[in-house]
Amino acid sequence: MKLTVVGCSGSFPSAESACSSYLVEADGFRLLLDMGNGALGELQRHCGLYDLDAIFLSHLHADHCIDMCGYFVARYYRHDGGRCAPLPVYGPEGTEHRLTTAYADTPSASSMSEVFDFHTVKPSTFEIGPFTVHTERVAHPVEAYGIRVEHGGRSLTYSGDSGVTEALDELARDTDLFLCEAAFTHGKENIPGLHLNGLEAGETAARAGARRLVLTHIPPWTDAATNLTDARSAYRGPVELAAPGATYEI
Repeated sequence: MKLTVVGCSGSFPSAESACSSYLVEADGFRLLLDMGNGALGELQRHCGLYDLDAIFLSHLHADHCIDMCGYFVARYYRHDGGRCAPLPVYGPEGTEHRLTTAYADTPSASSMSEVFDFHTVKPSTFEIGPFTVHTERVAHPVEAYGIRVEHGGRSLTYSGDSGVTEALDELARDTDLFLCEAAFTHGKENIPGLHLNGLEAGETAARAGARRLVLTHIPPWTDAATNLTDARSAYRGPVELAAPGATYEI
């Protein structure tokens, strides 16, 4: 598998990065994990606008899904051959309604489903193209899912947005690469069931036995270097900060 960081800023885009979006490729299949603010523009640096094969939305906060509205425009009003065929989109209950409401003026209440084939995510194991994926409900104020993507004996685990939870520990068990949010700062924010800090991300990776940790979803107001240091104090494996355009072979 190949992982490309399209955007990795948390809460809102930074001057350097769009919000959460990650491209996973294998056997010519392209799966996008989340499409937050600014991600649609950045995505076009890494693949064609119509080259995605499926999209997974971890939850329905704007910094993880709002650029789906722009992508709807690109697929619905395509100028070189008519409307695009429906693209599989996996998301929590109510994803179609959320995106239709956010767009505010779709031609009809069912217009989104003309270009997106919506599938409701629950804790389960299923196939997306060549990938076997496992999804688990994680700790966040809205319905939110972490995902483990497996292919060819390798695995990638993406936390989405989550506080400390055993579900995330299990999802990342022995994973080859753990893409884990670290939005909070240890000793500064302490809101259970919302986000992880750098120390907690490191502790989660250590408990899970993850082979590599990449910290992501760090907001512009959070000191990423502090979170990196805190993660390294708890986790002895390779750990680094996600950066837009970074790629990983898994």
